Amino acid sequence: MSSSNYVLLVEDERDIREMLTFSLERAGFKVVGVESAEQALAVLDGPAPGIVIIDWMLPGMSGIDLARQLRRDDITSDLPLLMLTARGEESDKLKSFDAGIDDYVTKPFSPKELTARVKALLRRRGDPEDGLLSVGQLTLDTRGHQVSVGSDPVHVGPTEFRLLELLMRNPNRAFDRTQLLDRVWGRNVYVEERTVDVHVLRLRKALMPFGMDRLVETVRGIGYRLSSAAPPTG
Repeated sequence: MSSSNYVLLVEDERDIREMLTFSLERAGFKVVGVESAEQALAVLDGPAPGIVIIDWMLPGMSGIDLARQLRRDDITSDLPLLMLTARGEESDKLKSFDAGIDDYVTKPFSPKELTARVKALLRRRGDPEDGLLSVGQLTLDTRGHQVSVGSDPVHVGPTEFRLLELLMRNPNRAFDRTQLLDRVWGRNVYVEERTVDVHVLRLRKALMPFGMDRLVETVRGIGYRLSSAAPPTG
């Protein structure tokens, strides 16, 4: 799962990490801050963030090498990446973009500017400014952590919420059970593939009173997808 309001901040300087965490949380983001690339990779074994902010100069693996590794991994290959660095030469910027960085902020910088860059990257990825994902009358609020059909709330559990969010972010894309386990539960959680079927069944049951269960389609021999064709109402 990738939640747009969840930011992974990889910065070894404590003062900068705390300042950015404060600024981003004031802007409505949930921030997980770590000191190294190795710690970041451990965090990324769980549910994926909406964006990763990476300092270039890190102890151990560099920010550039971390970016390259994230781009090679199917689970993290499409995550927006923003680089923080004191290195402002054109050659450094080109190197970071070649590594897969989406945006580049040179130190010293304004926390307000960085927050604006984060929001711009998320918009570029397709995350709506208001945090709402919609298919027909079905709406998922990534910030308020709520699901509704029209004005009626839909009560789903936290796992079903993450599952629905992933499917709504990728309409008409079929995911196999292994992909769903990795993206919703995380790679460091060991559960059986049939667990996916159980939670899909629970999600459909929650959507059934509104006729929206038909959106969650079984793809024979593969897994599941969310149809972008909203079912008729009434």
